[in-house]
Amino acid sequence: QLHLVESGGGLVQAGGSLRLSCIASRRTFTTYSMGWFRQVPGKEREFVATIYWAAGSTIYADFVKGRFTISRDNAKNTVYLQMNSLKPEDTAVYYCAARYSPYGSSRKNDYDYWGQGTQVTVSS
Repeated sequence: QLHLVESGGGLVQAGGSLRLSCIASRRTFTTYSMGWFRQVPGKEREFVATIYWAAGSTIYADFVKGRFTISRDNAKNTVYLQMNSLKPEDTAVYYCAARYSPYGSSRKNDYDYWGQGTQVTVSS
């Protein structure tokens, strides 16, 4: 089983930036496509971004395009989410996810493994 641990969340003012990290437990991390999702109380977990195992292609949710960037460092078994121009509505628990596929996905049911989440709070 692949274990994922997120970090980098915290409290930031609107317009500020945070960089989330997700480290995987296995060297075979390279063979997994990765995703970031977020969830607020009373709502479904929603897609934020994904990065493919094959070619490093990326897909973003419309509400974060131009503000967030997903990337990965395979040598460190780590995927990142750089979040700029943060808004109060970005406040959520952010989850890292992995799927054993060369293709990323925006669908949460496509993912095999999940981290514990990290809280991001954006104040106004």
